[in-house]
Amino acid sequence: MEDIRSVLTQFQTKKKRDNEVQKAGVGPGAAALSSEIPDVFFDLILQKFKLNRIDIALLMFLYRQVYCRPNLYRSHGIGPLNSYAELSTLLSLTTDELAQHIRALENYGFIETVRSGQYFVRKYFTEELDQQFGQNYDEFF
Repeated sequence: MEDIRSVLTQFQTKKKRDNEVQKAGVGPGAAALSSEIPDVFFDLILQKFKLNRIDIALLMFLYRQVYCRPNLYRSHGIGPLNSYAELSTLLSLTTDELAQHIRALENYGFIETVRSGQYFVRKYFTEELDQQFGQNYDEFF
């Protein structure tokens, strides 16, 4: 009997995982905080590019991950690894829809895929705006 209990204690329950997500500051139960998003997003990007609600939510999620939360690779503009399953659940999408929206953001030039689940996100959203505001990135690639 003790062997079964020791094996079962190694597995996390769903409730425990939900608590960890809430502590991480993402998801519906996260604490209300503020994030610094450049005004250029509201003044230029939303007017110039026809982004839908999901594109905006995904871009803001990735942007906040890179620039508004503790991140080891912030100076490179690279975020931490993401699980497609967790991202799609968080945004209420299927994984196919998530991949489609990631490709749309890549086509606009806002993000680049470093590897599956890890993205380079531009500080000022486009290469032209990065140059205009003097944003450069440490060489990582």
